[in-house]
Amino acid sequence: MSHAPILKTTRSTCCYCGTGCGVVIDSCDGVVTGVRGDENHPANFGKLCTKGTTLALTMQPRAMTGRARVPEIRADRAAPRQEANWDSTLITIADKFARTIAEHGADAVGFYVSGQLLTEDYYVFNKLAKGLIGTNNIDTNSRLCMSSAVTGYQQTLGADAPPCSYEDIEHATCFFITGSNTAFAHPILFRRIEAAKEKNPDLKIIVIDPRRTETAAFADLFLPILPGTDVALFHAMLHVMLWEEWVDRDYIAANTEDFDALRTLVRETSPAIAAEICGVPADDIITAARWFATSTATLSLYCQGLNQSTSGTAKNASLINLHLATGQIGKPGAGPFSLTGQPNAMGGREVGGMATTLAAHRDITNPQHREEVRAFWNADRISDVRGKTAVEMFNAAKNGEIKLLWIVCTNPAQSMPDLAEVEAAFNNAEFVIVQDAYRNTETIAFADVVLPATSWGEKEGTVTNSERRISRVRAAVPALGEARHDWQIARDVGRLLEQHLRPGKPSMFAFESPEEVWNEHRALTAGRDLDITGLSYDFIEANGPQQWPFAKGAVVGKKRLYTDGKFQTTSGRAKFFAAKYQPPADKVDAHYPLRLTTGRMRDQWHGMSRTGTVASLFGTTPSPRLGMNPHDLARRGFDDGEIISVKSRRGSIYVQVEACQGLRSGQVYIPMHWGKRFLGGAQSSGVNTLTTSAFDDYSRQPELKHAAVKVVAANLAWHLVAFCTCAADENHLLDKLQYLQPDVAYMSNVLIGRDRPGVLIHVAHHGAPSLAWLNQLDAILSLDDVNTLRYDDARRGSERRILVRGDVLVAVRLSGDAESTLSANWLRDWLLSGQPVAEIRRMLLSPVATAPIGFLPSSRVVCQCHDVSEAAIRAQLLAIAGNASERLAALKAKLKCGTECGSCLPELRTLIANTAATNDVVATEVAVAVA
Repeated sequence: MSHAPILKTTRSTCCYCGTGCGVVIDSCDGVVTGVRGDENHPANFGKLCTKGTTLALTMQPRAMTGRARVPEIRADRAAPRQEANWDSTLITIADKFARTIAEHGADAVGFYVSGQLLTEDYYVFNKLAKGLIGTNNIDTNSRLCMSSAVTGYQQTLGADAPPCSYEDIEHATCFFITGSNTAFAHPILFRRIEAAKEKNPDLKIIVIDPRRTETAAFADLFLPILPGTDVALFHAMLHVMLWEEWVDRDYIAANTEDFDALRTLVRETSPAIAAEICGVPADDIITAARWFATSTATLSLYCQGLNQSTSGTAKNASLINLHLATGQIGKPGAGPFSLTGQPNAMGGREVGGMATTLAAHRDITNPQHREEVRAFWNADRISDVRGKTAVEMFNAAKNGEIKLLWIVCTNPAQSMPDLAEVEAAFNNAEFVIVQDAYRNTETIAFADVVLPATSWGEKEGTVTNSERRISRVRAAVPALGEARHDWQIARDVGRLLEQHLRPGKPSMFAFESPEEVWNEHRALTAGRDLDITGLSYDFIEANGPQQWPFAKGAVVGKKRLYTDGKFQTTSGRAKFFAAKYQPPADKVDAHYPLRLTTGRMRDQWHGMSRTGTVASLFGTTPSPRLGMNPHDLARRGFDDGEIISVKSRRGSIYVQVEACQGLRSGQVYIPMHWGKRFLGGAQSSGVNTLTTSAFDDYSRQPELKHAAVKVVAANLAWHLVAFCTCAADENHLLDKLQYLQPDVAYMSNVLIGRDRPGVLIHVAHHGAPSLAWLNQLDAILSLDDVNTLRYDDARRGSERRILVRGDVLVAVRLSGDAESTLSANWLRDWLLSGQPVAEIRRMLLSPVATAPIGFLPSSRVVCQCHDVSEAAIRAQLLAIAGNASERLAALKAKLKCGTECGSCLPELRTLIANTAATNDVVATEVAVAVA
């Protein structure tokens, strides 16, 4: 007997960047059917970026073939993992911990956790490591993105507390955006910046970035500094402010200290000197200083460009110096506002979930703080030894100091720098536990135990966003398979391990719900700068997300901090931070002459374990590419799309190269997302094969934003391009393809399509791989079907395999020399279009580069929401007259691009500007010709 569908609407938050957008999840019979922005959430007021709007697609069955469903364990490294039950797996883990601690001490174990965890998850893991085991070896991937922002705040303002609110965007009269492509990394906040500029055209926007990004295109003043030179720029700006008397001396005298040392230091850095270091005009530095200092309210927005550096703390603190020197802090629209990189990096810092901190912003080196936490937890002791931070932890595992690693909700085999060293650490560790919602990440390959965890849409708890706002996360659907919540897994191991480490004592892990965990965390914040004793689940439920501090008796949290000029330092005064400019650690030289920087793609998230399951999200960036200045490309004789070799002092990768107008000569760029799952080969583990593990002395954050590299011709003679559509298993095929990577030099695997999703494979090698390898690939793509059309040219080593079903193209493999793959692009587009092949059947086995007459190949997607391509936009613009605003309005009306989430608006404006410039050139040429 059929039953009526069980419909459910659940309010939660997005699981991507630190903006902390509210979402409404629709589900039916335990399956997520839709996600939309929550109009009542103060972070986004109903707006979502492309990643947020497609969250429902990541919860569909075809996107979840890579999800971890049951525990897995292997008896030894030579054996494959086998499915196991929870009870025996957790007992094995607890016993292994107990033996390791007994034999080698508490610091022989390490936890590497994640800014994707909820605050409750973070809290229990922190208590397990520091309270029960007695080690501070628990760090987080927030070390890779936010730790320099943390130390920058601590060194100057006294606490890890961003002083601003999103509301300040509406009050600012000058935006100082540095080290952040906000348009891509925090698109919802960028919508608010766009709206503020539209409302107040006199508002000034300054953007500092080595690349001319989509954010830079929106700027009134753009400073394309050389990578890593931010400190010199900020010192020069302060130099100008002092010279022109644009500083607030009354504010400095009343609220700060240590200014004299900084004033002496910046005297050495004039705009002329900084211009040489930074590679930007001295006049632009002066203009930036004037706008910053003389604005009625300057708001700085910054992210990984400042953080991921061996001078990350100095960069952050030197920017904060500018705010303190000009009094641009503690008032509406003004202040240094670090944009958090992950959905709950802030919550993890609140509970002390890093190797260098204790709960509620306490300090490991402070005996009183250690005793407060020990007594609260009723722990035997809190170690006074600073824990191993991310890079240090993996180095310690490689060197045999750490024997046991527990990885939680993160993918260090993709995201850590210098991946060869990380892989060596995993291989040398005696026992590796990987707890994740996905079992197809790069890190899973090293796991002795896999623990299936719940994912977004299945979890309950809280997160804290960039503006210190705490939101509730609610489960919309049940856990998948046997997956358990992260806090539950840590609790259960803690209970078992207590029997070894503190037999007979009351349990430290008596939690039965995430709310009980939250209440304990809340109590531990009493009297601290982030006091939230006035908050509860019920209060947030009734009144919506709230900002801290929110002490007992409060009725509302604080929108902005330091309005009274009192800071969280011993003296109550903010401290100026004087640090000399230091160049990046990885020096460019004759052997490695290019500066490589990394960044984000608009529609993908970090390691792509979630967004990489949705084919349409590859539309804007269809494949891994290294961007290079067009003149550098031409000088080296490279063609756009050619596979080249990129080498650093740590390793090398093969990748396709493309011309990029936004890069100056001597720089190259690649998005950080491409791990081995999507960009690999025999010697490559993805982009971070190239990056350096050198880190900042204060924050211990590695310099992921800069590496010295060289590019050389790949000289790979054999090429293959293959693609197919899939009924329901494109992600399963993507997982199978990983096993083919070790036998070829270069292999890129991505998803393609939208309504008919599939996979696209690009391979290059020194010569043709074995017949067994090719047969294995053909089997994965169903090209071993007896109906597959075949063409072989033994002389050239060229092969074509074409599978047609029901007069529709299903799968293609083209291989041999470079000419053998000439027809790949239009054949792929034909396959994705679903058009019958009857009229082109004679062309299927011919290497024809040109598409059939009348067929228009697709181009890169610009508008994800409405599937609008760059070619369609350019064609439409040729027929639209008017100014930029009128042409944008016409595009929205005719193509609907830019009318949904708005993430494509920055690129639409750039296309409009470029088309206008092209039209002006054409018009001028015509006029000259007529004359």
